[in-house]
Amino acid sequence: MSEKIITLSNIELIKLLGTNNKKLDKIRSLFSQIKIISRGEKLKLIGSTAQINYFEQKLTAFIKHLKQYNSLTISQIECLVEGDENEILKIKDDVILYGQNGKVIKARTANQRKMVSEIVKNDMLFAIGPAGTGKTYTAVAIAVKALKDREVKRIIFTRPAVEAGENLGFLPGDLKEKLDPYMQPIYDALFDMIPIEKLNDFVENGTIQIAPLAFMRGRTLDKAFVILDEGQNTTEQQMKMFLTRMGKSAKFIITGDETQIDLPGNQKSGLIHAKHTLRNIKNISFIALDEKDVIRHKLVIDIIKAYKNENND
Repeated sequence: MSEKIITLSNIELIKLLGTNNKKLDKIRSLFSQIKIISRGEKLKLIGSTAQINYFEQKLTAFIKHLKQYNSLTISQIECLVEGDENEILKIKDDVILYGQNGKVIKARTANQRKMVSEIVKNDMLFAIGPAGTGKTYTAVAIAVKALKDREVKRIIFTRPAVEAGENLGFLPGDLKEKLDPYMQPIYDALFDMIPIEKLNDFVENGTIQIAPLAFMRGRTLDKAFVILDEGQNTTEQQMKMFLTRMGKSAKFIITGDETQIDLPGNQKSGLIHAKHTLRNIKNISFIALDEKDVIRHKLVIDIIKAYKNENND
């Protein structure tokens, strides 16, 4: 058993160790084979020489990340431990979080980066644009980051139960079995960002909730990050109901595509109505994504342009 004392100089300890040592507690859990004692600017390490050396290597990466980006969140600490810190430290500031096996999840376009910055300044954000522009994926990443950084206590994902030419009522199984394929884009994003075991735990204990929009009625959503996906398929009444669920310390992101409305012909889209009704309210941000934000196959860009031109003719 070896001991070593490290002096943490020229660094803001609260940024490295966290308020009330929250980050230090996480670091201790990640290095459970050594004992870490914090006294002022000094860390006392007790463990094997190899384990202490490995901890020093990662601590150097934590400090380098903090100095390079002025940021060291709990999720970043996890990925610097689990992933290749040399690769992670090369990434620029458009990183949102680090996902499974250190996968870099970042805003890839100007409007996706705007989503990240605007939700910091505002509590409600509408991201409106065609398929393939990363609206849902970016929104999920922002929410997961907020949960990992303990800015919120839970994430709630919801969609209106309107299908593109199909009927959920005729699918076999119970409600969960019916909704699982319907919510697949959200699950796909979560699988990139959270280990499956942890994700199952979050779903079981209610930290992450995935439910149809009708389940939001009557609730007050406090200390939550809430994402309404496919918002173009809400009615005006449904959108109003959803938006007024907002509780204290909550963040809301609404995504939608005005060109893919699946409501019956006599129903008006709540997304379009909200876009006009709420446009002058402070602390609500509207971001319009377009073909420049598409990160799928290059043909998708041409397809979106073609449909856009047809609608303009």
